[in-house]
Amino acid sequence: MAQETTGQFDSLLEEGRRFAPDPGFRARANFNDEGVYARAAADPEGYWAEQAQELSWFEPFQTVLKWDPPHAEWFVEGKINAAYNAVDRHRKGPRRNKAAIIWEGEPGDQRVLTYDMLGREVDKAAHMLRELGVKKGDRVTLYLPMIPELPIAMLALAKIGAAHSVVFGGFSAKALHERILDAGSTLVITADGGWRRGQVVPLKANTDQAVEGTQVRHVLVVRRVGEAAGARMVPGRDIDWQDMMAAMPTTPVPAEPMDSEALLFILYTSGTTGKPKGIVHTTGGYLVGANTSLRSVFDLKEDDVYWCTADIGWITGHTYVVYGPLTAGGTIVMYEGAPDFPDRDRFWSIVERYGVTILYTAPTSIRTFMKWGPHYPAAHNLDSLRLLGTVGEPINPEAWMWYRTHIGHDRCPIVDTWWQTETGAAMIAPLPGLTVTKPGSATRPLPGVFAEVVDEEGKPVPPGGAGYLTLTRPWPSMLRTIWGDDDRYRRTYWERFPGRYMAGDGAHVDEEGYYWILGRVDDVINVSGHRIGTMEIESALVDHPAVAESAVIGRAHEVKGQAISAFVTLKEGVPIEEELVVQLKQHVVDKIGALARPEEIFFTVELPKTRSGKIMRRLLRDIAEGRALGDTTTLADPAVVEELKRRYEERYEERE
Repeated sequence: MAQETTGQFDSLLEEGRRFAPDPGFRARANFNDEGVYARAAADPEGYWAEQAQELSWFEPFQTVLKWDPPHAEWFVEGKINAAYNAVDRHRKGPRRNKAAIIWEGEPGDQRVLTYDMLGREVDKAAHMLRELGVKKGDRVTLYLPMIPELPIAMLALAKIGAAHSVVFGGFSAKALHERILDAGSTLVITADGGWRRGQVVPLKANTDQAVEGTQVRHVLVVRRVGEAAGARMVPGRDIDWQDMMAAMPTTPVPAEPMDSEALLFILYTSGTTGKPKGIVHTTGGYLVGANTSLRSVFDLKEDDVYWCTADIGWITGHTYVVYGPLTAGGTIVMYEGAPDFPDRDRFWSIVERYGVTILYTAPTSIRTFMKWGPHYPAAHNLDSLRLLGTVGEPINPEAWMWYRTHIGHDRCPIVDTWWQTETGAAMIAPLPGLTVTKPGSATRPLPGVFAEVVDEEGKPVPPGGAGYLTLTRPWPSMLRTIWGDDDRYRRTYWERFPGRYMAGDGAHVDEEGYYWILGRVDDVINVSGHRIGTMEIESALVDHPAVAESAVIGRAHEVKGQAISAFVTLKEGVPIEEELVVQLKQHVVDKIGALARPEEIFFTVELPKTRSGKIMRRLLRDIAEGRALGDTTTLADPAVVEELKRRYEERYEERE
C-alpha cells in the first residue's frame, strides 16, 4: 500500500467507496447549487451577510466583519435576540401551533410543546428570573437532565439578556463547583434528580455540595423524580420551580434587543487537566452559524421531525438541539435517558413512534449498536428516516457503512460533521444535495469556511498529505475568547500557527480535496519516527467482522518510542480466542501496513467513555503504562475503567 509522509504525520488508510446524492434528494435540497462554494469563496462576507437575513434583526448590522486577529466581531451594530428568533417569531405565523419540542422521559412519560406553548413557558420563566433579580449581562448556571425545562430556562435567560452556563448533568459536584465560581453565577437551576438506566442521578445532592463556598444566592429546583430523589430543600435559598412558575403572569415579556456581540453563553470544555476553559459564544454570529448549518448540512424542511441525540450539556446540544433547529422553525425530539433502557431498541422505538426523519448521533453510539447487532433496529419501521448524521469524533468507515445499511437502508445520505465547542457549528461536512460522500470522510469545508492542513512549520501540505488541521479565516460562530482569560485564548488557539486557528486535530487531505480527521494531535502515536493517527488503526480493526469497537493508544517502548496497544470490544456472541489476536494484527497489516501492527490487543467488554460518547484514551494510556488514573468524573461509568485496570494488570502479572 502506498504511504504518504509529510514529515509529521503518516496517513495510511485508503477508502474507495463513493456515494453520490440521489437525484430526487438533490432536486429538493435546500442547497443544491454547486456554485455556492465558489460564491462563498469569492465573497465570504457577502455569503454570511446573505445567510444572516434568515434571522430576524431588531436593528440591521452595518458591518459584516471586523477582524483584529485573533479577535472577531460579526454583524457589527446589529441588534438581535436568540429567544425571539427561536420562539417568538414563529408564534406570529403558521408555526404557532406546530410542535416545537416532542419530549420523552426515560420512564416513558411524554410532553409536546407547540411553539406557542413553548413561548408561554419561556415568558413565565423570564418573569420568574427577573423576580429573582437576574439582570441583563448576568450569568446563570444550569445543571439539569434532558427535560423541557432546560431549553425553557436557556431561552428565558436569552430573552432577558442574561447568559447561561449549562453544566452537563453527568459532571461531579466538584466540576460543577469550579464552573459556578468561574462564571460568577449567583443563581443555579437544577432538578431534584434525573433518570439514567432506571437509576436516579442525584443532581440536587451534587448541587448542594457544589454551591458551598460560592456566591450563589438561590437554587431553583425542578421537580423531576419526586420522593425517590431524596432531595433536601434549603429554606431561604432553594425555590421550587413549578410552584414559582405557577405564580407567574402569562403576559408576554418583550425580548431584549442584544448587540450582536453580546454574550449568549459560556460553555466549559470537559478538559481533564488544568482549569476548565470557559468558551465564550456571542449572539449574532453564533445564531447565524447554527441556523445556516441546520438548513445546509441537515437540509431541514418544514415537515421534518429532527432528533439530535446529544445532551444539551455539550455544544452539540446547544447548537443542534436548541438554537439551530428552533431558529429554523423545526420540530425536535428530546429524550432523557439511555439508549438501552429498558431494552437496546429504545432509540429505534423513538424513531418509529414519532416518525423521525433526521437522526444525528455519535460514532461511539453507532459502534455500540453494531456490537448489539442489527436485529434491534430491524424490529422497527425506520422508513421515516431520510437523512443521517454523525458527530463527536471521526467515524470508522465500517461503522459508517453499518449506519447506512442497517439504519438508513441504503437510501439516506450521511452527513459526517467535523466541528468543536470552539467553532460553535459544523465546519467540515457534506451538503447532502451536492456532495459525493466517502465512508469515514467529513468531505469538504462548508461554504464560507476556510480550512487548511499544514506541516510543523505551518506550510500547507500537498494533496495526499497529512498534518495539523487549521482554519485560515474567521467564521461567524467562532469562540470570541476564554471567559476571564484572553491570554489563554491566544496561546491555546493562535500562538502555534500565527494567523491560523489551531484546531488541535490531525487531518489528511486526499487527492480530491476531501478531509479525513485523524483524531486529536495528542492521540497521535509515534512509532519508530512515524506519527500515526489512532483513527486509522481503529478503523482497520473495526473493519474486521468480529470487532464492534476499538481504541488505540501509544504505550512507551524502549526501542520504538511508542508501541501500539489496542483495546477491542467484540460483537456479541464472538468468542475470545488467542487465534483472533493473530488475525486482528494481520488484518491491520493487510489494511494499512506493517508499520501499524498492534504490539498487543486486549479484549474488553466496554471502553471508558464520557457520557457524550468520547473514548477516554488518556485513561487507557494510564492503564497501559501503570500510572495512577487521572480524573474519571466525566465518565459515563467510572467502574468500567477500574475493572479494565484490574484485568489489564492481572493479565501482565500472569505473563511475568
